[in-house]
Parts: sequence; structure tokens; C-alpha cells
Amino acid sequence: MKQRLGSGNRTAQQLSESLHRQLNSYAFAATAAGVGMLALAQPAEAKIVYTSTHVVISPYGVHLYDLDLNHDGKTDFVLQTKFYSTTDQSAGTQRLIASGGRGNNPVKSGGFAAALRKGKRIGPHHNFQSRGVMGSDWGSAGASTSIKRGPWVNVNNRYLGLKFKIKGKIHYGWARLSVEAQRGYFYLEATLTGYAYESIANKPIVAGRTKGPDDMREVEAPAPASLTTPVSQSATLGALAMGAPGLSTWRREESAHEKD
Repeated sequence: MKQRLGSGNRTAQQLSESLHRQLNSYAFAATAAGVGMLALAQPAEAKIVYTSTHVVISPYGVHLYDLDLNHDGKTDFVLQTKFYSTTDQSAGTQRLIASGGRGNNPVKSGGFAAALRKGKRIGPHHNFQSRGVMGSDWGSAGASTSIKRGPWVNVNNRYLGLKFKIKGKIHYGWARLSVEAQRGYFYLEATLTGYAYESIANKPIVAGRTKGPDDMREVEAPAPASLTTPVSQSATLGALAMGAPGLSTWRREESAHEKD
């Protein structure tokens, strides 16, 4: 009788050890699956490449500046000041202009370049003009004042929306400038203080934002309830995914159920 009891105990012990090994395997698999699902729920981080600078563009200093947003040696935009006069030089106009760089900018020119405020989105579904006249200063001979007009006249920290190509793909960016036009006539001075672009093709960027992500929406991880099997089953995926603590809880619940 004692021998049969001992044999029964050994058999029960072997079954228990086998069950534990299976549960540990299930827990490992469930944990791996849970981690994988959480990893898939995380959004890809957008990378904004920002460059801080200080360049003064005026008729009395740097009158033409080649803007290379991604530092690949190619001019993406040109910021310049030009002077136009009549044949007899009785009148003239100074213009501050933003133009494309050697075919690397697909935006059409013409009109005034928009002076965007901080926080404005720049992307494929947003209207912005990145090429054209930023400001003009017209005056006649002997005049002590002149007529200044344009969206960039006397503004601080406005943003020029930019659309350009990297390896044939469209990217978006911005350039931050302040423009002074108050010293008599024929005087427009722009100060470039920084520029940035979005490294992901066709992805919008927010004017003034220097770090990514900018407009990524938060993706919530699956709720714990969605990772479990029906309550009627003895072991839940949520408990198994907890590893050893979850197994202890499950075993206590099983023992209590058997006693009932």
C-alpha cells in the first residue's frame, strides 16, 4: 500500500513538473507576444534637422545667400536683395527676394512670399508661398521717404515655408527671418537666424519646431483586457504574460477552485 502511494506521489510530481514547464513556456511566449504588440503600437519618430545661424542679408553686406537646408552641398533656396532703377535713375526699387536654387525647388515663383507665424503647418496639404518678393522699397530721386510694401516689411521671427527635394523626394522645412525697413529709403535688411527641415519625405513640419516628432499622434497600447482569453478559461494570457508572479496567482486560483 505504501509502495503504491509512493508511486502515485512520484507520478503526481512528474505531472506537476511537466505542467509547470508547459506553463513557463506559455508565459514566455505570451510575454514575447505582448512585447511585440506594444512595440508595434509605438509611432515612428519624425526627425527634424535644425540649424542655428546668424546671417544679415542687405545691400551693404551679404546681398546673396545660398541656403542649403540639408547640408548636401546643393543650394535649395536663394535669399537676396536686388536693386532696380529706371534708365535715367530718377527712381528705383530695392527688393528682398526668395528664389529656388538650381532646379532643386519645385515651387512656382511669382507674387509675394508668405511670412508665416510660428506654429503654422507646412506640408503637402497646406497653402504657403515660399518663392517670390518678400518686400520692396520704392523711391524717387530726391525723396526723403519711400514706399515699402510686402508681407515681410518690419517683422520679427517670421517663417518662410520651404519645399525642396532630397534624392528626388519632396521634403518640407522653414527658415526664420526678421526684416527691418525703417532707415530712410532703399533699405531692406533681413536677418536669418535659423532653418530646419523634416527628414521624412512628404511629412509636414511645424514652423518654429526644432525637434521631432511634431504632428505625430499618440498611439495607445492595447488595453490589458484585449490581451486576455475569455474568463471561463482557467489560464489567461494576461496572467501568463506576467511571468512568475502571474503563474503564482493563477495556481492559487486553481487551488481555490479545486477546493470548492
